[in-house]
Amino acid sequence: MRPPPALPTIYGETLDSLTALLKEHGHPAFRARQIMTWLYKKRARAWAEMTDLSQPLRAWLAATFELEPTKFVLTRQSEDVTDKLLLELADQSLIETVIIRAPQLGVGQENSRKTICISTQVGCAMGCKFCASGLEGLKRNLTAGEIVHQLIQVCRQEDDRTPRARAELASFDNLVVMGMGEPLHNYDAIIRALTILNAGWGLGFGARRITLSTSGLVPKIRQLADEPLGLRLAISLHGATDEVREQIMPINKKWPLKELLPAVREFSEKHGRMVTLEFILIEGINDSLDQARKLRDIAFDLHAHVNLIPYNTVEGLPWKRPSLTRQEKFAQVLDRGGVSVTLRREKGHAIDAACGQLRLKTEKAREAATAL
Repeated sequence: MRPPPALPTIYGETLDSLTALLKEHGHPAFRARQIMTWLYKKRARAWAEMTDLSQPLRAWLAATFELEPTKFVLTRQSEDVTDKLLLELADQSLIETVIIRAPQLGVGQENSRKTICISTQVGCAMGCKFCASGLEGLKRNLTAGEIVHQLIQVCRQEDDRTPRARAELASFDNLVVMGMGEPLHNYDAIIRALTILNAGWGLGFGARRITLSTSGLVPKIRQLADEPLGLRLAISLHGATDEVREQIMPINKKWPLKELLPAVREFSEKHGRMVTLEFILIEGINDSLDQARKLRDIAFDLHAHVNLIPYNTVEGLPWKRPSLTRQEKFAQVLDRGGVSVTLRREKGHAIDAACGQLRLKTEKAREAATAL
């Protein structure tokens, strides 16, 4: 794996850790809170903007921390109000962040509800057969600061779009940790990042509006159940039997359903929250009505919500989405069985919004250009 950048980003610091560093280097401790205000409330883009800090302190900050760990490469927008941001890290690695807008009746798009999907790794090691994120393997974990800065980039973009955003610390409504990478494979960094985002001195974003999605790292799910953060959990299930799940998710061989489902139940009972079962519908693989019935039984037993997601085609992979009729029949089995279910309509298909696609295409274009 590639190492993270040598200079740490300030966005990976907590108020306590920054206070301790300032004191250690002879700077007043109270400056830490001022710095956090510049980062999270004023969205400063340069140390020079922090005008109530002394010149020596700003020089120390510039020599100690990276202020801008990500930069925009491009933004793709689709007609279904989905935006995909391609971001470059200091080592030239690429990651993706997605903004999904849900326009509300009677309000303009600028006031739509926004869900942000963030990445936690460059690539992925889980090897799910249907996913573009892991086609090139895992390059490296993101640092906590790189994870946080994705949200700062989103906030800045939304600040420029609408006055509503400028009046709020976090200019989005929901956060899903479902982008590139397996979040629980980068456990310490994601917990630190979400703690920073949740803190009053950070973005003050409520944990109940954060959903973390995992492919099923059972020990880490149990560890997550003991965390004080009251976030929500989603399981990338994608198969209602071990036989089907193992065809497309290698992780099931290590942690089959008989181990995964009790861990999910433990999390749900400890937090008193309904978990979500994510189920990508792939033609001829997991879209049978038998799979629907088995998924219904699992969800009913766990008192879980099911999110059905028609497959987003990935170039180079053979999988296809089922017909709309097939999708609806699958959903009806769940609904008629008393299970809370959502059949997601297409979001971002035209802009390669499935995890990792845009990054992969851009990397291949770079390699082709370098080879000329």
